[in-house]
Amino acid sequence: MKRSIWGLLPPIPTPFDGREQVAYDRLRSNIERWNQYGYSGYVVLGSNGEFVHLTESERWKVIETAREAIPGDMLLIAGASYNATREAIEFARRAASLRADALLVGTPHYYRDQITPAVLLEHYRKIADASPIPILLYSVPQFTGIAIAPETVARLAEHPNIAGIKDSGGNLTTLAEIIRLVPSDFSVLTGSAALLQAAMALGAKGAVLAVGCIAAKPCLEIMRLARDGDVARAADLQLRLLPVARAVTTQFGISGLKAALDLIGFYGGPPRAPLPVPDDKMRAEIRTILCASGLFPELEEERSPTVP
Repeated sequence: MKRSIWGLLPPIPTPFDGREQVAYDRLRSNIERWNQYGYSGYVVLGSNGEFVHLTESERWKVIETAREAIPGDMLLIAGASYNATREAIEFARRAASLRADALLVGTPHYYRDQITPAVLLEHYRKIADASPIPILLYSVPQFTGIAIAPETVARLAEHPNIAGIKDSGGNLTTLAEIIRLVPSDFSVLTGSAALLQAAMALGAKGAVLAVGCIAAKPCLEIMRLARDGDVARAADLQLRLLPVARAVTTQFGISGLKAALDLIGFYGGPPRAPLPVPDDKMRAEIRTILCASGLFPELEEERSPTVP
């Protein structure tokens, strides 16, 4: 039976120190603080985790460190963005031995013109057949140029070891069609904060959102309100969240997410080159966006003058 994957699962960044070495102690301390936020689990080594910038040994140690810090009743989902099927299978086996609960498997994309729906079906089925742990499909066409079509998702959902999908395409029609076509035990997770309210109202099981790393409470509240049918209150929060989500994704990217983490008291630090290190201008712009949302009263308090 597939393990149900639901709720808010932030795709957490991999922290680096000033020499671009992985700061495993910072990863541990961030997770220990995040554990109080009401997440269902975490995604490590996803796009925000800079999977493509890490060596294999670093990837293993990130999983080991995260598992030590994540309580046993919370999910650890490990990203696996490989172009070769064989590499993804080897990674799945090693991740399972390190007590990952599931694998988030990105689409192969280097030979883009040859990645047809038939190729995707064979790729994912082979990984699912060999993997000791469930896998999640990962459709993120803005990075890979490859979107998994709803009909392909529906066929893959028939596999007993394919538990769900993170759809980051940002297209509500596509997301709705996936939800319509897949069985009820298949976990559809949105990767687009802009669609959070709509996704939950349509029946998505949860969300994997970069903005969830810094705004857990609003994200969880939107999810609850949308499920309860409280459209007006969910919409109010959704609209306030949008500029924040944009700042830590399309506007400033991973650098912006790490800068925002620094601003709210976590460790963000620099990304690994060639991604840009957050500068003072970026940090000031992000602070302004966070404060304007009204979702970060602790930052507003910092700006307010002390009354004698």
